[in-house]
Amino acid sequence: MPKVHFTPHLLRHLDCENRQVEGDTIGACLENAFRGQEQLRAYILDDQGRVRRHVMIFHNGRSMQNRNLLSQSVTETDELFVMQALSGG
Repeated sequence: MPKVHFTPHLLRHLDCENRQVEGDTIGACLENAFRGQEQLRAYILDDQGRVRRHVMIFHNGRSMQNRNLLSQSVTETDELFVMQALSGG
């Protein structure tokens, strides 16, 4: 099963332990990781189901280029890394 990793910073604020989830797309994996965790879902995705600006998702170490499209396929051994995007100067 694909594995979803959350950064330690998110763990300080939300119950989001790293977990293996079922799913054949990035979106399906995230929805399964959010099951029973509506606060986590609302932090990561907006009300249209798009990745929020302050969040970055990496699929097997590569930044997800299209933040609005979560239909990219995943395999059983894939890993997703969810983290806050940093900004400022």
